[in-house]
Amino acid sequence: MSDGLNWVKATTLDDLWEGDFVDVEVDGEVVVIFHRTGGELRAFQGMCPHQEILLADGHIDFDEGTITCPAHEWQFSMDDGKGINPRGCRLFQYDVRREGEDVLIGVPTDNRLRRLRHEAEDA
Repeated sequence: MSDGLNWVKATTLDDLWEGDFVDVEVDGEVVVIFHRTGGELRAFQGMCPHQEILLADGHIDFDEGTITCPAHEWQFSMDDGKGINPRGCRLFQYDVRREGEDVLIGVPTDNRLRRLRHEAEDA
């Protein structure tokens, strides 16, 4: 998923330590970025697809690898953004990379929807 992306600096590793997360605005959308143990970075839409509540205000469990919305406890996998509870929904996953200390988010340039709602779109 690296073609057709506009790479935007979202944060730095000084502001995103291993085992932590940050929500940022990237190209008009809220994005939540996770710096997992071992150095892996993951980035997803920052709003719950149920009722567009900020996921960063929810429960983030790095040990279980889950993101839980604070409103109605919808839960998502930190691995791929797929819905755990309920199934059949997912978060949009952004490409993410490091350049030195900068964390960059790959914003799609093909106008595809970057904030999924309710049901998962076909992959």
